[in-house]
Amino acid sequence: MSDKQLASVASSDTPSIQPRIDVFEDATGITVLADVPGASTESLELKVESNNLTLEASVSTVLPKDLESTYAEVRVPRYRHAFELSRELDTEHIDAVLKDGVLKLRIPKLAYAQPKRIPIQHG
Repeated sequence: MSDKQLASVASSDTPSIQPRIDVFEDATGITVLADVPGASTESLELKVESNNLTLEASVSTVLPKDLESTYAEVRVPRYRHAFELSRELDTEHIDAVLKDGVLKLRIPKLAYAQPKRIPIQHG
């Protein structure tokens, strides 16, 4: 990805799982896909401070009544991932959608950073 538009930054001291992330860039912005199975829209928190984007979510395992977990591969019920965003990205217009355990963020580029076509007039 050009200009280091997305780079990981240090995480907090609270134990958490860093969700798997895919990033796609096109001429008008970037799309971030984060795997956050078990997270709900209510538990997800997205924060932008300066050029840092932080994604956090708590996850609770719901077990059917009268069942008890005897084995779990994931024991930390919290996701956290932090990014440093390029100054070319418009953090005022981030769209976020959670569907089927995948959080999709669309972060557009600012107008000056998007390609534009210059019309040529007949002379």
